[in-house]
Amino acid sequence: MRNGRIILLNGTSSAGKSTLAKALREALTEPFCYYASDQLADGGFRAIKQKTPHAGLSNERARFFDGFHRSIVSFAEAGNDIIVEHIVEEAGWARQLRALFAHLDTFWVGVHAPLAEMERRERERGDRTIGEARYHLKTHDYCRYDIEVDTTEPLHSLVSSIIETWRARPSATS
Repeated sequence: MRNGRIILLNGTSSAGKSTLAKALREALTEPFCYYASDQLADGGFRAIKQKTPHAGLSNERARFFDGFHRSIVSFAEAGNDIIVEHIVEEAGWARQLRALFAHLDTFWVGVHAPLAEMERRERERGDRTIGEARYHLKTHDYCRYDIEVDTTEPLHSLVSSIIETWRARPSATS
């Protein structure tokens, strides 16, 4: 069985990753799974902080993301093609992901939008901490991309550009 392929969308909070991931999934002719750490968190996967301090809970976030990164590899090694939505918050995460994905066909997409637009989206959504997008801008310092997109451009154009560049990647023909 072949390993699955990974299309990793990385960008700040409110950059438009979820919208882009869902549109890509619809447009690709191959079946792709969609995976994001928010799915696990929203599903109640993460540890609940107790009223009294619990030994080891302070490292819960690091353990969660270490497991999330490793689970991406597991899904791909099981043969699943997967679109991953992520915010690579630390340089160490970028190094870990590059090492974990070294043997996998991984296509990195940098998802951008102007800061003013992301801040507008934060305010309109109402479920974001204001300033989160600004804080996450550092993510782009840690990653090298196969393509970068600006989500203020028309969605169909972004999807077409990503798919065209993804299909033209060297590993697509090997």
